[in-house]
Amino acid sequence: MSSLNWPNRITITRIVLVAPFVICLLNLNGPWPGWRYLALALFVVMGASDALDGFLARRLGESTPLGRYLDPVGDKLLITSAVILLSIDATAVHDFRLPSWVPVIAIGKDVLTVIGFLLLFAGTGQFYVQPRIWGKVCTVIQLVMIGYGLAAPDMPGWLNRLWPMLWWLASAAAVVALVDYVRLGNRFVAQHQAAHPSPKR
Repeated sequence: MSSLNWPNRITITRIVLVAPFVICLLNLNGPWPGWRYLALALFVVMGASDALDGFLARRLGESTPLGRYLDPVGDKLLITSAVILLSIDATAVHDFRLPSWVPVIAIGKDVLTVIGFLLLFAGTGQFYVQPRIWGKVCTVIQLVMIGYGLAAPDMPGWLNRLWPMLWWLASAAAVVALVDYVRLGNRFVAQHQAAHPSPKR
């Protein structure tokens, strides 16, 4: 089975679309009002492709190591670029700017998780990556937050109270996901040490 199957092609396309998405966000407050709608359309396409590539990989039995690495990379590129640009006055949606601590928590969680994986590899010689439910929950909430932020000016006013709730939910889920990864890493190290005890001197 080729690594570059249809699920992986869709994932790579999603990664490529991050670039025009970022361009739209950079021009969000420019003279042409269509940038936000174009960004939202790209965001919807990327979100749909995220669900589609996973569905096809499971349905066709074409899950590959490449796909398992590319899928979270696509998510992180999209989320990281969006939370940064939507928290800066020059590129944020008017009246719906993310607080600066939201991207700090979102990106900090990912950076610490990667550092943890590297430490596991250094300590055990094994690169251990395992998707976790809290990580997926965190990603979904972050994507909903970004999508809502882009669509918020066209939403009914009474829904605006959801906006701060989404910040807090996304940030809380990031913290819980990080703690879950730390616990998983500690458990993996303990199991590795039990299976490979250090020789007695």
